[in-house]
This record gives sequence, structure tokens and C-alpha cells, in this order.
Amino acid sequence: MSTAYEVNFDGLIGPSHNYGGMSEGNLASARNEGDVSNPREAAIQGLEKMRLLVQAGLKQGVLPPLPRPNFDLLVSAGFTGSDADIIEAAARSHPKLLKAAYSASSMWAANAATVSPSADASDGRLHLTSANLSTMLHRSIEHPDTTATLISIFGDTDRFGIHAALPAHADFADEGAANHIRLCADHGAPGVEVFVYGRKAGESTIGFPARQTRLASESIARAHTMPPERSIFARQARAAIDAGAFHNDVVCVGSLDTLFYHEHAFEETDAVLQAVRKAGEGLFELKTVMVPEAEVPISDAITSYLFNSQLLKWPGEDRLVLLAPLETQETESTRAFCEKMVEGNGPIGRVQYVDVRQSMRNGGGPACLRLRVVMTDEELSACNQGVLLDEEKIDQLQDIVAKTYRDKLVAADLADPAFAVECQTAREALLDCLGLSELA
Repeated sequence: MSTAYEVNFDGLIGPSHNYGGMSEGNLASARNEGDVSNPREAAIQGLEKMRLLVQAGLKQGVLPPLPRPNFDLLVSAGFTGSDADIIEAAARSHPKLLKAAYSASSMWAANAATVSPSADASDGRLHLTSANLSTMLHRSIEHPDTTATLISIFGDTDRFGIHAALPAHADFADEGAANHIRLCADHGAPGVEVFVYGRKAGESTIGFPARQTRLASESIARAHTMPPERSIFARQARAAIDAGAFHNDVVCVGSLDTLFYHEHAFEETDAVLQAVRKAGEGLFELKTVMVPEAEVPISDAITSYLFNSQLLKWPGEDRLVLLAPLETQETESTRAFCEKMVEGNGPIGRVQYVDVRQSMRNGGGPACLRLRVVMTDEELSACNQGVLLDEEKIDQLQDIVAKTYRDKLVAADLADPAFAVECQTAREALLDCLGLSELA
């Protein structure tokens, strides 16, 4: 077994971070629509979370913001002329479309791709499949640039398999690692991968959209050469989706041999756990932490983002650490559960709270901001080194953010062509710092 590390690739929040309220089923996004955002503070908060992990001795990477506004979307909608002409015309006739073109939602890197490490894949390569995010317009435009970014970082085809997004059809709806859990004894050991879906292909549902299909999950497992006996397909509870759990990672998170989940996360919880235990026989013994509805109502779990936290093996600590948003601490039921949990002798021994309020107000917690990529020493050496962070690189990124990002952004600002130039200038400086200038 090769030594391997869980590398958290966080999405660097872009300069167009705004509260557009475009995500149906995301309660925080809807609640804060139209509020004044602070892109500079948002990016600094994200970078400080990354710094915390670097200081702890964990491996940390970063994914750059995508180009915004997305002129391909606006041109496809029939707007022509110079960049300024396109922006001004879209602002007059279709401001909602302009908001979509400016969306900074690629910051939530958990939706960038689904990842299967080389220890799991039959062909011995690390696989990443870009998510098509086809359910929401503002997110469906991300995957071509996401794929280009992944190719720039993981370019060694002998070690990495980068897969373009699935067809942009409702039957193949895919939201990435936010609906994917990997369980194992050690990051470098073979594991069991749980693919969570909300509906089957062709199935219609009432209520908030179920954003992941079983067909999409099965297709990704095949492309990643996952052994069928270690691939579990679990249905997310419809009640959880309707309560606002638009992705499974709003009600469940897993790491190593531990699954931390709400009582109402899955349709058939006992069957899911039984399947994981059977698939993991001889590999690991599953540990579970179930949060009962009686102690934490699912509404509190969703508004506090208790489960949209990073579950980490912290250097020097025997038990796992839950890196949770401040909102979890500020919600009475979730704070009480966390205090009780760490006082026990279960697998989660500490909860650390971080401030990512700018992201949280748009519906994304600490776990949304990161894509977990398990990598061996050889794979780490083979990837683009510019995106692997130390404190000096974080300082450099923060300097760029401080110089190029606004500290206040409202919807009306998107209509100013000068803002598009600001976004481009900021992104080019970030790409240069990360050694990804070819993406400019």
C-alpha cells in the first residue's frame, strides 16, 4: 500500500461573489438574495480556512475561480458586439441571465468533480469526472472550464484520468463529490465508494429538484473503473431534499472508516449501512455517528450546516476532527449535540469552528468549499505544483485579493462593463501566481 494523503483542493472564491438567489432548493441562497456581498472578505475567509489546515500539517491545494462573466453563455443567448455591448444589452433585457453569467458558484469545489483515488480504481489511476451541474443554469456553464482546470493540474495521463462531464440531460444530472462518500481504513488503502442519488433516470419528482440521478452515479463508477463489489448506490431521502438538503453533503459526511449522518439522510438507512459493511469486509470496520431527529431537527441540521463540515484526520490527534461553520456553534441543538459527541468515546473527538459566513449566506459550508483528492507521493509530484499551498503562497493570494477584489458588490454593479475588466484582471493575477497562466 502506497502512502497517500487526502488533499483538500478548495475553490478560491472569485471577485464576482454575489447573492444572486439562483439556486432552487438552497434555502440560504434564497433567503439572502439581493443582499450586499463582500467578495474580498469571502476570499480571505476561504484562504484563512486553507491556512488553518496548512498550519496543522495537512495537504492543501486550491482551484482558481472560473472566468466571469461567462461570455459564451451571453453570446449563446444572442447578444453580440464588444464585451461592453454584450454586458450592457444583457443588463437591459435579461439581468437574470447576466447574474448567471457572473455566478461565482464554482467556489464550491465539492461540486467540481467526483474523485476516485488510484487505490480504488481497477486501472490504478486517479480519476476525476467533471460534474455537469445540469439542474441549475448558472452552474451548468461551469464544467468546460472546470475540465480545462483539472487537465492543467492533473495532466499526466499515465497517473490521472480526467473525464469530461456527462451529457447535459436530466437523466445524467450530476452534482459531483457533494453526493459521493469514500470510506476506508487508510487513505492509501482500497475503499468503498458510496454514490448518493435523488432519483432514477426518467423519474419525475414533486418539490425541490433531486439533482443527482442513479444513472449519472453508475456512469461515473464505470468510467472510474470502480470494482462493482465496492460501489454502493444509495438513495437520498426525499424528505431531506424537500427540507433543503439539495446535496447529500448537507445531511451526511464520511471520512476514513467513519460515517456521520442525520437520521433522515437516506431512504433506507439500514440497507445502506449493511451494504457498506459487506463491501468493506476485510478492509475496514465501519464506525457510525447518527444524529437523531429528536436531538437535531433536520431543519436545524440544514440551517446550521452541521454536516457540511470537513471531517479530518488531524495530525497528532487520535480521533477525527469536525471542522464546522460558526453557524453550527450558534445553533442551540447542533452545539449541544457536538458537545455531547466529543465528550463520548466515539470516532469524532473534537469540533473546531471556522468563519466562512460569506459562503454560508449563499448556501455553502466548509465542505462545499473543498474537493477531496486522495493522492500518493508520486501523484503529488506529478501534478501542477503551483496549486499546492504553503503559507507563503496563501499570503501571495491574499495580497492579490486585497488589491483586486471589491469589498462591496450589489446586483447593479454587474451591469458596469468596467467590473468585467476587474474580474478578468484579478483572475489573471491569481492564475499567474498559481502557475496556471495557460487558463487565462
